[in-house]
Amino acid sequence: MKKLKRSLTLTSVLAISIGGMLGSGIFVLPGLAAAKTGPSVWLAYLLAAVCILPAALSKSELATAMPTSGGTYVYIERTFGPIFGTISGIGLWLSLLLKSSFALIGFGAYLSVVVNINSGFTKYIALIFLVIILFLNIVGVKKVGKVQIIVVGISLICLILIVVFGIPQVDPNLLEPFYLNGSNGLIGTIAFVYISYAGVTKISAIAGEIKNPDKNLPRAMIFSLVIITMVYVFIAYTLVGNIPLESLKTDIKPIYTIAHLLGGEYVGYIAAIVGVITLVSMANSGVLASSRFPFAMARDKLMPHFMSKIHNKYLTPVTTIILTCSAMALVIFFLDVEKIAKLASAFKVMMFISVNACVIVLRETSAQWYKPPYRSPLYPYMQIFGILSGIVLLVFLGLMSFLAILTIVILGFGVYFKYGIKTARTGILRRYGHRPALFLFYKRMNKERQANNSQENISTSILDGNLISNAGVVVPLLGNETSPEMLVEIGAALNSKDKLQTVNITEVPNQTFLEAIPMKTPKVNSLDRRISRLAHSKNIEVDFESIVTHNVSDTIRELSNQTHCDWLVVGWNGRARNGILISNPIGWLLAHINSNFALFKDNGVRYISNILLALRPGQNNKDFIESADRISQFYKASFSLLRIVPEDISEENYQQTEKTSYQLLQTSKSECDVIILKSNNAIETISKLSAGYDLLILGTPQKDNWIRVLFGTGRDKFAEKSACSVLRLTMKDV
Repeated sequence: MKKLKRSLTLTSVLAISIGGMLGSGIFVLPGLAAAKTGPSVWLAYLLAAVCILPAALSKSELATAMPTSGGTYVYIERTFGPIFGTISGIGLWLSLLLKSSFALIGFGAYLSVVVNINSGFTKYIALIFLVIILFLNIVGVKKVGKVQIIVVGISLICLILIVVFGIPQVDPNLLEPFYLNGSNGLIGTIAFVYISYAGVTKISAIAGEIKNPDKNLPRAMIFSLVIITMVYVFIAYTLVGNIPLESLKTDIKPIYTIAHLLGGEYVGYIAAIVGVITLVSMANSGVLASSRFPFAMARDKLMPHFMSKIHNKYLTPVTTIILTCSAMALVIFFLDVEKIAKLASAFKVMMFISVNACVIVLRETSAQWYKPPYRSPLYPYMQIFGILSGIVLLVFLGLMSFLAILTIVILGFGVYFKYGIKTARTGILRRYGHRPALFLFYKRMNKERQANNSQENISTSILDGNLISNAGVVVPLLGNETSPEMLVEIGAALNSKDKLQTVNITEVPNQTFLEAIPMKTPKVNSLDRRISRLAHSKNIEVDFESIVTHNVSDTIRELSNQTHCDWLVVGWNGRARNGILISNPIGWLLAHINSNFALFKDNGVRYISNILLALRPGQNNKDFIESADRISQFYKASFSLLRIVPEDISEENYQQTEKTSYQLLQTSKSECDVIILKSNNAIETISKLSAGYDLLILGTPQKDNWIRVLFGTGRDKFAEKSACSVLRLTMKDV
């Protein structure tokens, strides 16, 4: 399959992003927005930028993790599954093409200043420019990028000159009253102008055509948002400070009006020409981005196959470009574009809410393939703010916005059940979400289809029968271990049988063909050699296999089932979120596998001679003692059984704890002792004591309040505060 060519530089991407915002948002909307809130319209633009910042940061992170054409559609499809990907792709496509159509019709007001034309011919002129945009997009985005640079440069110069000459002429009397309709009017205006900033994130839809996307995508989004916010705020302030509100509120060509007021007739003509060019540029940028949504969906088999075709010479998605421009032509002729664009903007807000949710789900589930070079700062507070502010804006957009969302959702369901229902792909939330979360997003599927998909997932994981059937311990290697050798060594120490199975697992998204991933890479070969050397030096029998899978959790569970192992030993970073709504693979495995489960947090300790076994309250099971004893024998080490008791414990209870502890150690073969400490801060006490040991062994924490049950604690504070390496044991019969 032909691939899109990476030809866009940072300058071109900045120009495309700014060009997507330098259109109706500033050349048409300021007057209409001022009618809603008065002179505070500049504040509405500023706060709208603040509200969209989380989406820009989230999409920067998502785009660097998945630098492919399709943008928001791809992120939602990978996170929530193909049905929601279909809905988002259609909604984003419609909202962008409607907004672009509105720009083409809106430029008629500026064109009428330059050329004396009848208003009835405005739509025909718009169609002529649409045809030009069509061919410009087909011949290649590199040419589009060059045109955007010129247009954006001219527009910015014009707007900056207006600010420079207009601010000194501001009349303070025109700035009163600051709020025309109170706080409700201001918030409603924020929602109204929110769509003006949509271009800042839509460049992620062309991530597959950007050079060095890891750096250029985040830079382009942040830089363009800062630049355009300053332009919007200062232009809005200049307009309300120079033009009486009664005139401004009905003016759909305010840039011409202010230029004519400040510089006279010829300057006004120049501004009108710039407005015409800029609005066409915005439509051009909109076609470029929106045409990539159906292209990406067709590539993922959620749309007809012919939409995924790329031009042999220009390497652009010519079919979806033609489809997008054809839809825009119908909109220009038959629809009330301004009203529909406003309704479509509500779905854009919904998509930005979803984008912020995507980052939260992908981070919390710790999907193995999700490794963004750029990470959004202030996580998760930035994303939570973006979600909550988006919900508020949707409310203020009114009932029609919800009806628009409902319409697109119904359309998305129809397209999915026509083309995408046969796909076996699932989203991350489907794999790691718990029942309440799944109930919110998914209907119960046909049991036969679930069984077929499950069988396909297992078979494509290449569990080919080469695994040891009587391994006592299975050690999955996921690529994020501090030292794979140390993890295998811990597995060998826990093993009560002769053999140990080690499996290197590479997880890729459902959309990636497993056959395209090489099984024997230099990294895998190196890992095989290192594990073999460890087995020889420690005189243990270790089998090494390598697997590529779409679902690391299901694969690990299948490993456990096929080998009938006693223990699964996995590397760990101290997090095991297992709340009701979502869990990461570790939390999912804790709830679904049948074997004992050991999590090893490697803090760099290489020689184990002193082991601290800290049983959590209520854990008196002898299996913990036996496991600690087995590990101590493997390393020829000693271990201490630590019991933390309250400072106000009675003497009788203290003696009973001491007696019980020594009884637990009676069958131990290693050198061992008991430590009983009085403390009301167990975490701090164990943290200080761990400095004198090489390995801390813990049991699984008990969830003791509704908050932990609902959301999961995420971090094990005992493991996080420990000065030595940590082994957390979960035993199924405990």
